[in-house]
Amino acid sequence: MRKVQLTETVLRDANQSLIATRLPYSKFEPILETIDKTGYYSAEVWGGATFDVCLRYLREDPWERLRKIRAKMPNTKLQMLLRGQNILGYKHYPDDVVRKFVEHSVKNGIDIIRIFDALNDVRNLEVAIDETVKQGAHASGTISFTTSPVHTRQTFVDMVKDLKGMGASSICIKDMAGIMGPQEAYDLVSAIKDAEPDMPLVIHTHCTTGLAFMTYLKCVEAGADVLDCAISPMSGGTSQPATETMAYALREMGYQVDLDDKMLTKTADFFKGVRADFLKDGVLDPISMATDTQCLSYQIPGGMLSNLISQLKTMNAIHKLDEALLETPRVRKDLGYPPLVTPTSQLVGSQAVQNVLAGERYKVVGKEIKAYCRGEYGRTPAPIDPEVQKKILGDTPLVEGRFADGLAPEFEKTKAELGATAKSDEDVLSYIAFPQVAMAFFKDREAGFPKKEEPPKAAAKAAPASAPAAGSTFNYIVNVNGNQYAVAGVVGDAAAPVAATKVAPAPVAAPATQAAPTAPAAGETAVNSPMPGNVFKVECKVGQAVNAGEPLIILEAMKMEIEVAAPCAGTVKAISATVGSAVNTDDLLVTLG
Repeated sequence: MRKVQLTETVLRDANQSLIATRLPYSKFEPILETIDKTGYYSAEVWGGATFDVCLRYLREDPWERLRKIRAKMPNTKLQMLLRGQNILGYKHYPDDVVRKFVEHSVKNGIDIIRIFDALNDVRNLEVAIDETVKQGAHASGTISFTTSPVHTRQTFVDMVKDLKGMGASSICIKDMAGIMGPQEAYDLVSAIKDAEPDMPLVIHTHCTTGLAFMTYLKCVEAGADVLDCAISPMSGGTSQPATETMAYALREMGYQVDLDDKMLTKTADFFKGVRADFLKDGVLDPISMATDTQCLSYQIPGGMLSNLISQLKTMNAIHKLDEALLETPRVRKDLGYPPLVTPTSQLVGSQAVQNVLAGERYKVVGKEIKAYCRGEYGRTPAPIDPEVQKKILGDTPLVEGRFADGLAPEFEKTKAELGATAKSDEDVLSYIAFPQVAMAFFKDREAGFPKKEEPPKAAAKAAPASAPAAGSTFNYIVNVNGNQYAVAGVVGDAAAPVAATKVAPAPVAAPATQAAPTAPAAGETAVNSPMPGNVFKVECKVGQAVNAGEPLIILEAMKMEIEVAAPCAGTVKAISATVGSAVNTDDLLVTLG
């Protein structure tokens, strides 16, 4: 009887795919000891978007979160997802930072590191794999599965051989969009097993297209050893197949699955309550739970889809979702058919949204897309469309060779610059990965995480007599990345709780303390925001002479940096934007004279 093992994803990818990674430690802490007794091959608990979201939204130290999980789960191998040379961010980092991050991940409790590159450029995996092996952990070399005119079964088999040569202890086929069909999965697993019969093979997919259960069974039939699954209340849709269902089916087919069914039931009962809470709050969107066969065309992975929905809602543009989904494969083709996995999924998805919102393709282009087109992310599977590349880069030279080879060591330098602000090496790594977000977190931590003011909530079963009537207004304060904003809204339904997640607040263009900007006078040029976002940097000063195309403001939108450049030569007369302020489309940023 052949043994098949399962990895539980509820603490990382399942909640990332369904609820944009908004699952705080306090919400799942009570069930950790139960999960630890279940008998999983591993539990995926860290990496991916968890790091960013912990700092940005959950007000948690991701390193402390990992240590707490390790303490509660001493008997289960803890697994993380690492983006190779990108680590957990959206750009390439120097080799010393990659090595330091791997070292501290293992020291804080990680046993298995699944290492992938969004372009399947193995040069971007070598350092992370090497350091994982040196730290005594398990390096799982990963294929980012996709389909395109340039991706073949043989290219994937060749990649497996490269990963084995680098020291990988297992291979994972990562089907982030749920597009791998049963027969192509069987053929690919068979080809890999024929080439490397002794290499353990892990399969990861999503239920987005409805193929996942069938695909998993065919993978096992072809020789796969481990499957990624999610406990049933957090399974399906853009998440993974249900753990209990896969265990049942595999046993019925004669395979050995060593999971404790009583522990599975207890875990499922617990997450039924978690799921209900996120449904009630509106965080778990029904779109994320649906089967969408169109994903076979636009290939959007689960985490990308839930984040795309969240981002469009934030920008009051959810009605543009269908247009953004149609634009996504067009952008992917233009950019050389990258697999849609973080960070390329974020790059392609954000660019598709920007193309739709701007009404012109590649009119608004983020810093990361420019870096991608230069070659900073590695070799693209196919050449980038030369006309698109020219429009984005102009005469900017392309990168030759491996981009990280030209990056100076960064860890010790940053550690010295941060000084007492960083309480540990882990803080330094958090800052390197997400500077602005980490600094806001450090300030909040120093202040003892001041309590956020929340609007009053009505009773869950029925609104009390004092509940605000439809059409009445409310005002409250929210904290975003360490900045306070005054938010006003109108209650649309007297029976609904008055909460930020249930009503549409009136757009707030800036912190409450910022004065309204003065409109440009005759003969002056207004430089307006091309899209909603937050002001990340102000690159100009009043009185400064600037040339056309020179950067004035850097916005942060959809986790990307958007450069707002001068439309013409002139002198900076006034700056209306302030770092940290929120802006909407067409808000005045800078006035040129």
